[in-house]
Amino acid sequence: MTTAKLDATHGGQEPIDAVFTWVDDRFPGYAESLRRYGRTEADLNPNRTRDNLDLIKYNFRALTQFAPWIRQVYLVSCSPQVPVWLAPSPRLRIVHHDVFVDRNVLPTFNSFAIQSFLHRLPGLSRRFVMFDDDVFLAAPVSPAHFLDGDGKLRVFKRFGHTPCASLRHSKEISPWNAALAHTNYLLNEVYGRVRRPSFTHAPLFVDCDLWEEMIHNWPEDFALTRSSRFRAQYNVVPDYLYPNFLLATGRGTTVSVLRTYRETYYHGVDNFLPWAQCGLFGIDLLRPRSVCLNDGFGDDPNPSVVSLVRRLLERKFPTKSPFET
Repeated sequence: MTTAKLDATHGGQEPIDAVFTWVDDRFPGYAESLRRYGRTEADLNPNRTRDNLDLIKYNFRALTQFAPWIRQVYLVSCSPQVPVWLAPSPRLRIVHHDVFVDRNVLPTFNSFAIQSFLHRLPGLSRRFVMFDDDVFLAAPVSPAHFLDGDGKLRVFKRFGHTPCASLRHSKEISPWNAALAHTNYLLNEVYGRVRRPSFTHAPLFVDCDLWEEMIHNWPEDFALTRSSRFRAQYNVVPDYLYPNFLLATGRGTTVSVLRTYRETYYHGVDNFLPWAQCGLFGIDLLRPRSVCLNDGFGDDPNPSVVSLVRRLLERKFPTKSPFET
């Protein structure tokens, strides 16, 4: 196993791209495909496939405002989905799953599987910043925000721990937590048994060479993950394994919990209006560098909460991006 470090130049003239994974279940045919393959309540959970807040639009506005050093922006989705408001741009590449994902595993609705293929994106820079579509920047960042002076990945840990490895066989927990437990089992087998903290939902800085190294270290588990159309037991969580892998091999460093909560913000948006008001007030109060607004609306989003969040996003990011009509 190599112990090469991440490049400590903090970018310099090296191009760095941004990759966004996105889905919108309003596109014709998508819901039907989802029901054709989905078997469980978790498979069909609308929280994972809905874009009723147009977060990707505001994500692009935020990126333009706070990370102008990004070279190209990749929008990754299933064919033929494209946001209706999107405008052509030389800096924007729309890449559908069938371009870079193995054909034999398509269609896939498994974010773990899709993430495991991202380093294959055509023309992608050696290092890139990975965003889920509900995670956006809220203040200026540079590559130095993600790497320390020695080129180690800064890992933003939170209070609490992820599910222990013994729960990987459990049928009583969600596929997400079962996959976290299995990922902890894989880490325990190689690096020793410890309780690992949960990490904040924030943009992740990725080195393609180290990403590939991680996948090659657990080939059977990644093969199983890629063959799972939906999140499932014994899957690998790539964006959780990666920072732990770098920490265990001396190529990552944790920042303080205080700094994590100061710079990264998470709010689960649900239908309870007072909760949403409190959560959104925290963004103005703390002024973090990144924000995650996780969809917890369930089957019937509260229109008042949707309107509240949209007003906040429009207030925070009023200027259209170059990728917007």
